[in-house]
Amino acid sequence: MAVFWQWTKRTSNILRQGDTMAGQQVPLISMAPQTLERLFDKLGHFGRFQAAVYFVVNFQTIACGIHYLASVFLAVTPQFVCKLPGNVTTILVSNTTADPGDLWNLWAPGSRRVIAQMENGEIWEAEQCSRFKRIGSFELVNYFKGNRTRFSCSDGFNYDPSHIESSIVTEWDLVCDREWLAKLTQPIFMLGVLLGAVVFGDIADRLGRRSILWFTSTAQFVFGVAVAFTYDYYSFIIVRFLLALVSSGYLVVVFVYVTEYTGLKARSWASMHVHAYFAVGIMIVALVGFLVRAWRIYQLVLSLVTIPFIFCCWLLPETPWWLLAKGRLQEVQKLVDTIARWNRVTIPCHLSVIQMNSPEDSTDKEITKEENVTKVKKTSILDLFRTWALTKRTITVWLVWFTGSLGYYVSSLGSVNLGGNEYLNLFLAGAVEIPSYIVACFVMDRLGRRNTLAPSLFLTGIACILSMVIPQDIEALSITVSMIGKFSIAVAFGLIYLYTAELYPTIIRSLAVGSGSMMARVGSTVAPFCVLLSSVWIFLPQLIVGVMSFLTGLLTLMLPETLGRPLTQTFEDAAELQRKYKQDKAKVASSRGGRSSAATARIEKQDYIIDGIEKSKEEQNLIEHLTKL
Repeated sequence: MAVFWQWTKRTSNILRQGDTMAGQQVPLISMAPQTLERLFDKLGHFGRFQAAVYFVVNFQTIACGIHYLASVFLAVTPQFVCKLPGNVTTILVSNTTADPGDLWNLWAPGSRRVIAQMENGEIWEAEQCSRFKRIGSFELVNYFKGNRTRFSCSDGFNYDPSHIESSIVTEWDLVCDREWLAKLTQPIFMLGVLLGAVVFGDIADRLGRRSILWFTSTAQFVFGVAVAFTYDYYSFIIVRFLLALVSSGYLVVVFVYVTEYTGLKARSWASMHVHAYFAVGIMIVALVGFLVRAWRIYQLVLSLVTIPFIFCCWLLPETPWWLLAKGRLQEVQKLVDTIARWNRVTIPCHLSVIQMNSPEDSTDKEITKEENVTKVKKTSILDLFRTWALTKRTITVWLVWFTGSLGYYVSSLGSVNLGGNEYLNLFLAGAVEIPSYIVACFVMDRLGRRNTLAPSLFLTGIACILSMVIPQDIEALSITVSMIGKFSIAVAFGLIYLYTAELYPTIIRSLAVGSGSMMARVGSTVAPFCVLLSSVWIFLPQLIVGVMSFLTGLLTLMLPETLGRPLTQTFEDAAELQRKYKQDKAKVASSRGGRSSAATARIEKQDYIIDGIEKSKEEQNLIEHLTKL
């Protein structure tokens, strides 16, 4: 037992040294991951303790979905017209004379100018971004051949109050020559998301998952409330940017936290369904937006939704993986005892007992490997393009990440422009995601990763094309097709995390997943600009996403299938992945009489299972790389 503790400390030192080696890949040779995996076999892969922790931490994930999509109603631009000086007594719209209060029942953008008679008898004409004073005229008529003087809208604008009471657009007059400021709201937020994912992912590895969850969740609440009290556009943008930083940081770290508290049998499901809580946040945005039409109250209510988490997040424990990596073995044992009590496990669960139950002399073998590791190979982004085959694979994978993120946020942000009830549309866009992740979990383990990813991309492209040809007056059909597109792109976006890690060898696996994640952030930053292209042509966003989905789907068919295959260790193994898969598939088809692809995938999955400790090692390496997003 003393030997085991001494060996674990040496392993922790190696892991700590790995934290300081930027750009280097240190092979995992510790017995600690295997020891913990065997503990999960005894404690339960998703027992009462894990379930409680899972639902508590994911409650705050809802807030991430809320803040990511809150801008769809924060920056709404209602109908507006240039405000006239003084008091208006009568207006003339087309050929109808009415009181000023009836303006929004008669006028719409694209209509003729609003002609108004002032209290002093002057006649003015109002457009959206300018106003004119008729010289020498006191008669309220449509046609006027005399001179007019043009004025800017220095007195502000009149906004249609029937849709919303207020937004940042109406409060700070972000229209006409200031319209671009409103359009920058979501892209700047997404830039904060990009930076937050990079910063907090690294800090969590150094300071611990729990500390970052504490900080980001508290900061999320503070900044969320602060947004509601900003006094001008620039303070609003700065506070929202900080909110994006911490929201992204929480979302990245909670994925790590969840995977480190669940056993292998439940880990893929648990990590996949973190996204479902994000979707619940989108649904809450739609509901609160429908009930609250004043933007400050709307932002305040959204920020208060997850306040219960602030009072209980301090009770969350640190993950056993991080504690063990830092050599804090006594804390690991206390945590294991707590999990055992919650899960009502009566069998003693001690690290020393588990170690003795491991395969014979495995410790000696691992220590020998540790002592023999003297050289660490440096890797760089160029290793993703080491060969022509790997270059094609990397380009395809990056395109999938980019397209998945682009399509996801274009469909979410653009759902309010589909026609009909915009609040219902956004609610459906969030609700349709939840079954998509359930379907993805089932299908990818039966048909395979590639055979799930490619059809989902094709379906997204088909939905985008159909939405362009369906008559706009058939709103129900148009919305249904758009929701099918959102369902399919959610499947693709959720699956690519796992598929990327399985496509690359160990030495560059985290680099591949990390670079792919960065491409997804780029896609999410581009998405708001893509949605704005609807002002050029209403279907241009759908056309872009549709073409990208078809192109990426075709390229995905060239990727190798990874279902049932062991994780590759070398560049040579990765290069042979496609050839070996084709050979094995042909062999199984000939020997079993040409069974279905699903049956073939299940057979292959059985043929390539790695026994005992090696299987745990492979699967744990995969999870560790997936959590570095």
